[in-house]
Amino acid sequence: MRKLQITMKLLFSFENEGELAAATANHTRLRLTARGATHGKRALQVEYLPDCDWPNLMFRAPSPWDWRGYAGLAFDLYNPMREPVQFGVRVDDDPRADGTNHCRQGTSTIPPHTRMRFVFPLGRNPMDFGMRGLPPLGKNLTRIGVVNMGNLRLEHIVAFQIFLWRGDKSRTLIVDNIRLLESNESLEGIVDEFGQYARDDWQGKIRSLSHLRRLRTLELRELERLPAPDDFDEYGAWRSGPQLKATGYFRTEKVGDRWWLVAPNGRLFFSVGIDCVHYGDATFITGREYMFRWLPREGEPLAKHYGQATALMGPIKEGKCYNFYAANLERKYGAEYPALWREQTLKRLRSWGFNTIGNWSLWEWHRNGQIPYVATAGVWGEHKRVPSGSDYWGKMHDPFDPQFAVNARASIEPVAQRVKGDPWCLGFFVDNELSWAGQGEEGGRYGLAYGALSLHADDSPAKRAFLEQLRTKYGTIQRLNEAWGANYPSWDALRPPVSLPATATQARQQDFSAFVRAFARKYFQTIRDLLRQLAPNHLYLGCRFAWYSLDAVQAAAELCDVLSFNIYAPKLDHSAYSFLVPLDKPIIIGEFHFGALDRGMFHTGLVAAPNQRERARMYETYVNSVLDHPLFVGCHWFQYMDQPLTGRTLDGENYNIGFVTITDTPYPEMVAAARKTHTAMYRRRTRGR
Repeated sequence: MRKLQITMKLLFSFENEGELAAATANHTRLRLTARGATHGKRALQVEYLPDCDWPNLMFRAPSPWDWRGYAGLAFDLYNPMREPVQFGVRVDDDPRADGTNHCRQGTSTIPPHTRMRFVFPLGRNPMDFGMRGLPPLGKNLTRIGVVNMGNLRLEHIVAFQIFLWRGDKSRTLIVDNIRLLESNESLEGIVDEFGQYARDDWQGKIRSLSHLRRLRTLELRELERLPAPDDFDEYGAWRSGPQLKATGYFRTEKVGDRWWLVAPNGRLFFSVGIDCVHYGDATFITGREYMFRWLPREGEPLAKHYGQATALMGPIKEGKCYNFYAANLERKYGAEYPALWREQTLKRLRSWGFNTIGNWSLWEWHRNGQIPYVATAGVWGEHKRVPSGSDYWGKMHDPFDPQFAVNARASIEPVAQRVKGDPWCLGFFVDNELSWAGQGEEGGRYGLAYGALSLHADDSPAKRAFLEQLRTKYGTIQRLNEAWGANYPSWDALRPPVSLPATATQARQQDFSAFVRAFARKYFQTIRDLLRQLAPNHLYLGCRFAWYSLDAVQAAAELCDVLSFNIYAPKLDHSAYSFLVPLDKPIIIGEFHFGALDRGMFHTGLVAAPNQRERARMYETYVNSVLDHPLFVGCHWFQYMDQPLTGRTLDGENYNIGFVTITDTPYPEMVAAARKTHTAMYRRRTRGR
C-alpha cells in the first residue's frame, strides 16, 4: 500500500490588496485583517449580508485555471461568531454553472470561535468508485461533503465560491491560505475486518473481538441503570399530561393552539423516532475487492453475510455484496444475534427516549408491544408514470391510470394485514419523496403539468385528464389560445407532446395549478380510501414530501390525517414553513440528520457537523425547533446505524448518520443529546418556548 503524500500550490494568502482583484463580493463585505491569519500576517474577513438567498465570496479566473492533477481545494476558516455557521463551496467549470450543472458543490459547518482547515474534493467523482465520499486528504483536514456528484473539467475551472444561505442577520467568516492539494492517495485496503476505515484511529474504534464484546457488557449495565425517561408512560406518551379520550388507537387532536398525537390510552404523544432500524446495508464487493483488507472465505461462518444486489445508480449495476453491520452483530451477540440484537435495540430506544420506530425498519417490529412504530408501504408495479423534472427516485405515479389503484392495493394490503388492529401502530407512510415538483416556473411548482403535456394522450391517462379539464373550462380551442397566448389549431393538436409559449400567462399558471391539485387529490384519495378499507383506525401519515408544490400539499391536507415532510436543515425554520399555518394540520418530519468526519467516515450526509460533539448539539437544536412549532407532532431521525464505509449498494451513500457505528457501537454524544432532549420534550412542548 502506498503511503499518502500531499503537495500544495498556494492560490491566495491575502497578504496584499492585489490578491482581491480576483474576488467578487456578492452581497458580502470584504476587508483584510490580521485576525484569524494562518499563512502570513493577514487574512480575508467576509461579512455575509442577509438580503439575498446566496451571499457569497467568489473568485473568478481571468482565463480558465488548469487544476489537473490536484485532488482538493483547501482553505483555512475561522468563525468569530458565537454560533455555528453552515457554509457551502462551489467550483464551476463553465460560466453557465447554476448550482446543479457545470459545477460541483458541497456543504459543511464550523463551530463558534473555531479555526478549521477544510478541503473540497476536486478529483474523480466519488460515485465512479461506488460511494458518495472518499477518504480524507491528509491529517487535520475536514473534507467537505459533496452533494452533487458531477465530474469537473479540471482543465477549465472558471470560478469558485464560499457561500452561505439567507439568514436573518449578518454572519462573518475569516478565510486564509486558499490552496490546491496534490495527492497520490490509493483506495487499496481502506476497510478493515470490522468495516471501519483502516488508515486512522479515533475514539471508539473497535480493535478486537474482545473489545467489541466488552462494550456490549458495559452498555447493558448503562441501559439497566437508565431504562427510560421518568415522564414517559408505556407508549412513550406524556405520563403527567392531561387525560384525553382513549380510543385504543393513535389519533390527532388540537389542544389549545397546538396539534398533538394522542396515544391509545388518551395521553398526549409527541413522536421522536428513528428510521432504518434493521440489520444494516450491504456494500458492493464486485470489482472493488482491493478496498477490503479482510473478507470471509466461502463456507466460513461469517460468509453468510454475502449477498447479491442491484443498484439504482453508480458504476456497479449488480454484483456480490457484503453486510459488515450484520457480520458485526453476529460477532457481538453470537449465532442467535437477530433476537438478541432486537432485544438490545428495544432497550436502547427506550433508554435514549425514542418512542417511535420509524420508516424502513424491520417488519419484525410490527406488534412488538413495547415501542410504537410506523407502517411502511410503497406503491409498486407496472402502471403509467408522469415526469416532473426532478424524478430522482423515478417518475411520478399516474393516479388516473386504473392500474395504479390495483397496484396500490396489492402493495398496501400485505402491510395492512400485519398491523391491522394493533394499538402500537402509529399509522401508515405510503411512498416517499415522490416527484411532485420539478421543472418550470415558480420553483418547479407546475412540474407535473409540464410533464403531462410532454406525453402523448394515447399513452397517458394523466394527459387525457388534463385535456378534459381544459376542454371543460374553455370549451373552444380559441378561448384556450387567448388565455395562454398560444396558437393551437385544434384540441387534437394537444394530444401529442405539446410545445408551450415561452411566456407563461396568469391563466396558464392557474390551469397548471388546478391540474396539479386534481392530480394530487386523485393520488391521495386513492391511498386514503384503500387505507380506510384495509386498516381502519390507523392514521394516514402522507408521503413524506421532499420535492413538493403548494398544490400537492394542499391536496394532502384535505385527505391525509397527518402531513409529512423530510426536512434536512440545521433546524426547522418556522418562517420557511409559514405557508402551512393556514392549513392548520398536524405535521410530522419523516427524515432529518447530521453527520461529521471525525470518527473515520467519508461523508457527512445532507447536513454537515464539524465533529460529534457539534452533531449532538445540532440534534438538540433541531428537535427543540420542532417542539416549538404548534403544527408539528414529531420528527424521525434518518437513520439508526452508519451507512457502509464504501457505500450502500442502492446508491453509494456512505454517510455518518447513525446513532450507532458500523460495529453497533453507540455514539455517546448522540445518546446523551437524545436523552437530554427527549426527557424535557413534553415540558418544552407545552411551554411553547
